[in-house]
Parts: sequence; structure tokens; C-alpha cells
Amino acid sequence: MRLLLVEDHPDLQSSLAKALRKDNFAVDVADDGQDGLWKAEDYDYDAIILDVMLPKMDGYAFLAELRKQKKTPVLILTARDSVEDKVRGLDSGADDYLVKPFELSELIARVRALIRRSAGAPTSVIEVGDFTIDSTRKQVSRKGDVLALTAQEFSLVEYLALNRGRVVSRTMLYEHLFDEDESSLSNTLDVKVSRIRSKVGKDLIKTHRGHGYSIE
Repeated sequence: MRLLLVEDHPDLQSSLAKALRKDNFAVDVADDGQDGLWKAEDYDYDAIILDVMLPKMDGYAFLAELRKQKKTPVLILTARDSVEDKVRGLDSGADDYLVKPFELSELIARVRALIRRSAGAPTSVIEVGDFTIDSTRKQVSRKGDVLALTAQEFSLVEYLALNRGRVVSRTMLYEHLFDEDESSLSNTLDVKVSRIRSKVGKDLIKTHRGHGYSIE
């Protein structure tokens, strides 16, 4: 899943982006609200983590402009902790609100929940025939046996599972699984799908030639 982190504090931005990538998210960053809005308009992020006090454009103005175009889930992450601030943030179009300082595990859990709700998945576990895809444990199992997927292989399966029944194009997969700094070869997805099939079998991911992939 691909996130946008809009945070102007360099140390926090760096440490948070690193932690999110370690948790297998692709992460783009922006130092100010204006740059963040440009990126949010250009890409269909799975979720946005947004500070409020930002240079060039504050978080409220960011939300006002974003909501004219997109429904991307937004979590406000800010030191502003009054009830009035929380109400204003949520009324401005944010989907969740977390106050600094915060626990990283809570932030990640909230981001996962936002993505699930946006995809219409009520829980972190998706059942597909004999397969179980667990977004919290980052595991795919078949009839109870855990399958040895890499982090990026799991991300691909997870994204297809969250879009179950839809054909997901190669372009969409690239845009949602890799961040702006990724220098992937054009055959990366084909290689990953081939490797996944060698581990889980050929009946989980369906190929739609010329269109993309799906999990039914």
C-alpha cells in the first residue's frame, strides 16, 4: 500500500517514513502542504498522513482542496489536542485524528483500518477459498499452513485481495505498491506473480492478458 506523509519536521518525517517502510508500506513524503497537495492530486494514494501546522498551505486548506477532487483516506497527525481542533479536523474532511506524541503501533493500526474501510473490508483477515490473507500478521496461509512470501509479494496479494473481484491493471499495481523513488524494471510484476504462484499455486491470482490481474 502506498502512503503520502505530509510532515515538515525533518527528523519526524525521516523516522516515521522509515518505520512505515519497515512495516511494508511504500511511502512518498512532502515537506509542506502545497507540495503534498500536488502529489495527492497526481497519485491515488491508499491513505495520507497529514500534519496540520505546515508551511505554504496548512492541513485544513489541504483538506479543503483535496476533498474537491478525491476521497483518499486522511489521518491527521498533529500536536494540536483540543476538542475544537479535533472537531475542526474531522469536519474539514479528515477520516481520523491522532495527537502527537503517539505510539507507532497505534498509528500503523489506524492507517491499516482506514485502508480497509476504504476498500470495504471489515476486518484484517480476508478469506479466499482455501486461502487466508491476514493484513495484521502479513501472512498468507492455505488450509492453515503459512506460505513463505516476501514482504513485497505479500503486498501484491493483499492489494489484489482488497480489490477482490476486480481486474487490477499493471499501472495501478505499480502506483500502489511502489513509491516515487522505486526504480523497478517493467517486468517486475510478472516476476513477482510468477514467484507467488510457485509458492501458493496457480489458482489464487488470475491473469487477464492485456488488462492485469485479479483475485476472484
